[in-house]
Amino acid sequence: MKIAKKIPALLFALGAIAWPMATQAEEVPAVSAADVMFTVNNTWMMVSIFLVFIMHLGFAMVETGLTRAKNTVNILFKNTAIVAIGLLTYTLIGFNLMYPGDHWIIKGFLGLSGLGIGTDAAGLTSAYNAGYTYWTDFLFQGMFAATAATIVSGAVAERVKLGPFLVFCTLYVALVYPFVGSWVWGGGWLAEKNFHDFAGSTLVHSVGGWGALAGIIVIGPRLGKYVNGQVKGIMGHNMPLLTIGAFLLWLGWFGFNGGSVLSADPGAVSYVLVTTCLAAAAGIIGSMTASWIIQKQPDLTMVLNGCLAGLVGITAGADVVSVKAAIIIGLVCGAIAVVSVMAFDRAKLDDPVGATTVHLVCGILGTLFVGIFSAEFSFVTQLLGVLAYGAVCFPAALLIFFALKKTVGIRVSKEEELKGLDLGEHGQEAYHGFQFFTNV
Repeated sequence: MKIAKKIPALLFALGAIAWPMATQAEEVPAVSAADVMFTVNNTWMMVSIFLVFIMHLGFAMVETGLTRAKNTVNILFKNTAIVAIGLLTYTLIGFNLMYPGDHWIIKGFLGLSGLGIGTDAAGLTSAYNAGYTYWTDFLFQGMFAATAATIVSGAVAERVKLGPFLVFCTLYVALVYPFVGSWVWGGGWLAEKNFHDFAGSTLVHSVGGWGALAGIIVIGPRLGKYVNGQVKGIMGHNMPLLTIGAFLLWLGWFGFNGGSVLSADPGAVSYVLVTTCLAAAAGIIGSMTASWIIQKQPDLTMVLNGCLAGLVGITAGADVVSVKAAIIIGLVCGAIAVVSVMAFDRAKLDDPVGATTVHLVCGILGTLFVGIFSAEFSFVTQLLGVLAYGAVCFPAALLIFFALKKTVGIRVSKEEELKGLDLGEHGQEAYHGFQFFTNV
């Protein structure tokens, strides 16, 4: 009875609390569909940033697995430093050089809208991509910039001096990568000619590939790689790390290509993810078949590089080629990757991880395939873009490496190379108790 008497008072108290809450709820402005889509688009782009970021761990694992244990610390250090250099140089100059807006010095070729980054207090102003914030735009593009230098790291592994290499990365990522990137993604002269590179087969991968080719030409092969005219295989020390790295890269490519839709549009994103994934799978089959036929046995290193070759190949046209074309692109790039790795070896161009094959050769192929498999774009224009990038990136990288060679030197001593860069450059070991050998 006492409880029953108190019920009306309790109800009155609850009503008194609920009334102002209901009034406040009525005063909250309605959220528009555009606001919801802005949030959804921005969230997907941030997820894509996370996926592209994890690709740097994938690159580190691939490079580590394909090289010798005595150089592991050096390789991990390079891949860690490259991310920092890429992001900071892109902050200082790269972003505004690649996306100059109206600040063109020579229309379509060179422009700079200022040093550093910044926008309105809310961070909601993005000149090129209004579907998400300026800060998201910057960070997504910054992750791409760091990737270009990472590609070079693997090609010159096991014999490059750490300091000069980091100087090269700084100059290449700060100036060369954003300069040529502005030609397409910054609305420059190639964009005006309708050149298409969806997510960077040329703009990212071949830029890194041209730098890698210049590096291995200037620095020369590893000791013992080519003896008496014969190619001597130098095996990587850790196939599990290589495999983990390849799968991390495959995972990251869902953000690399999926994020390049520049929105969370369900149809466009899902289609790009399908073409990307099928090209990777086809790359495995293409490289496995070629490896089995040519080498008389299936080679795991070739197959994993074939997967990456398929991913690089589809990156230029993932949004415009058919599913069937994506599979063909993957098959061809995977098979070509096997032949290309062998061809570079015969030419005595020592690339421990096959970066020149995967990123340069397959980047070029992928860009040209857009002109073959998509009626919207011209093969001649695609070829023009490939040649233009090669004409600038390769000489620029060659010049930087040559200047470093003549001034501070870019190659470690013979003794340091034989002992391993871990001890020589860092005074550390990746594996406690590892026994170093004086032979190669």
